[in-house]
Amino acid sequence: MLVLLGFLVLQALSGGFVEGFYLPGSYLHPYKDGDELGVKVNSITSVETELPYSYYSLPFCRPKEGIKKVAENIGELLMGDEIENSPYKFKMRTNQQNVKVCETSPLTEKDVKHFHQRIDDLYQVNLMLDNLPVTRYTKQPDSNKPMRWTGLPIGHEKDTKHYIFNHLIFKVLIHEYEGETSMVAMLGNGDGLDVVQTESERNLTGTHMVVGFEVVPCSVERDAKALKDVEDYGTLPGVSCSLNGPHQEIKVNEPLVFSYDVVFEPSEIRWPSRWDSYLKMEGTRVHWFSILNSLMVITFLAGIVFVIFLRTVRRDLTKYEELDKESQSQMTEELSGWKLVVGDVFRAPGSPQILCITIGDGVQILAMGVVTIFCAALGFMSPASRGMLLTGMVLLYLFLGSVAGYVASRLWCTIQGSPAGWKAIALKTACFFPGISFIILIILNSILWANGSTGAIPISLFLVLFLLWFTISVPLTLLGGYFAARSEPITYPVRTNQIPREIPPQRYPSWLLVLGAGTLPFGTLFIELFFIMSSIWMGRVYYVFGFLFIVLVLLVIVCAEVSVVLTYMHLCVEDHRWWWKSFFASGSVAFYVFLYSINYLVFDLHSLSGPVSAVLYLGYSLLMVTAIMFATGTVGFLTSFYFVHYLFSSVKID
Repeated sequence: MLVLLGFLVLQALSGGFVEGFYLPGSYLHPYKDGDELGVKVNSITSVETELPYSYYSLPFCRPKEGIKKVAENIGELLMGDEIENSPYKFKMRTNQQNVKVCETSPLTEKDVKHFHQRIDDLYQVNLMLDNLPVTRYTKQPDSNKPMRWTGLPIGHEKDTKHYIFNHLIFKVLIHEYEGETSMVAMLGNGDGLDVVQTESERNLTGTHMVVGFEVVPCSVERDAKALKDVEDYGTLPGVSCSLNGPHQEIKVNEPLVFSYDVVFEPSEIRWPSRWDSYLKMEGTRVHWFSILNSLMVITFLAGIVFVIFLRTVRRDLTKYEELDKESQSQMTEELSGWKLVVGDVFRAPGSPQILCITIGDGVQILAMGVVTIFCAALGFMSPASRGMLLTGMVLLYLFLGSVAGYVASRLWCTIQGSPAGWKAIALKTACFFPGISFIILIILNSILWANGSTGAIPISLFLVLFLLWFTISVPLTLLGGYFAARSEPITYPVRTNQIPREIPPQRYPSWLLVLGAGTLPFGTLFIELFFIMSSIWMGRVYYVFGFLFIVLVLLVIVCAEVSVVLTYMHLCVEDHRWWWKSFFASGSVAFYVFLYSINYLVFDLHSLSGPVSAVLYLGYSLLMVTAIMFATGTVGFLTSFYFVHYLFSSVKID
């Protein structure tokens, strides 16, 4: 509750960075006939380079009132969005044809070069109307079934010549305002058949809402000299939008004339359903196959864990407890397997500080991921609210610092046997993963700044994030550490020998088992990982958060089971160094995720051009993989710690 309250408070206080709290169907904007509709532009993007640029980095028409940036939230800024006003002006239910937007200045060689580069790299123009991205339809090569795309290309290339799409045919789908049923009126009239309209509803009668925004881009040849006398937003001579007609070539010292048509068309689509076409779920069977595959893996591992607990461990403990003291002392000399490491199993691991810090950060990342995906599955972080998902992740991570500080300090006090040094552990926990993230982002940002991309995080946002981290995350992490230091430490069920037991030679290298253990958790998520990667790098909208939440729960279960099985296997061969191995047993799934990322780069993003794009891709993938390793490794370690503690608490050996 505290996290949710803090999240909403920070949303309200972050004025300049938050556009508004939005849920599909919870806020609408009815327009009266003749009301002005302003089209906005976002950064131009391409799946070829992954380098977004400002719309006005190219010599497009600019609005008469000047370029004005729209207030953006933290998530939008992190994603490289740059939303600005545009020169395209509509009026509700007013159809227009051949409207001249502007005539640009004669193009310089630099302008022409930039146009050619952007067209060759398949850059898309992203327009928005009433928060709806513009869409276009193309026919599939092998069928007449239309394909839906967001955005529109800048132009096209044919016979080594480049042509600009300088005439846009817009279609705005509208739905008449039907009024909202007043809850008070329904309660007052019993069955709700006689509903009294409120004053605000009477004022909105006859208004319309935007429920769709489509475009057909055309390249039409226009003689700028012959159209000099036509003022901006005046009517140009009619032209036909033909694939074979004369197109507008991009030439040096030649101006470009931009124009548009707009048609308003009534639609049966209701306002709460206007995002359905964007969020249409595809590949449902594939998602269910992924879940069934994960359930099979879980069942297999659960069977192994069941055998370990009931047939092996419980049988040995029952047999041991039935003996008298003399027989127990004799049996102690004949102990084998995991029972031999009773005096070393809780020996402090190597690099205990790093282990505690990593586990603390892992709990923070895991809790952030679970809460974020759960809220997204309930619809609280819809793609309709641009950047909301990423903003929520950042803010939740900040407020969950208290959990990280508590877990890290509690584990440190348990290993050390005293609360001494908890402040340093809590402070390092607050800095470790954020420090890694800042280093990676600064390196990638330097590359983006050098290329003039809008994907670069502004310096002001870096300062805001640093301020939020220093004023929220760090104090909360120290607060969590304080409560952990005041709590009673977890006591070990057995005593640790002063002299460590020698570990016998192993038949197989332990790192091989640890690395191989990651294949099972990876098998539960690799199908869903494809859809996530496509959403991030191919510009597709991901909205199957319900499936993603189920997969996340299954992943946690598999990681826990894998780690328990591997920990038991190590103890059975008298290897008491289970602390780090339990972490990497489940955390090694990150290694396979990174290999999959490289495979996706080579085979799915094979059109990605230039080393800069590849470096950006690998950098962001490395950051994602690090977070996955921390989260999954933490699940494995905490489960193994509970397993080992429970196992040896049942052994009565002095």
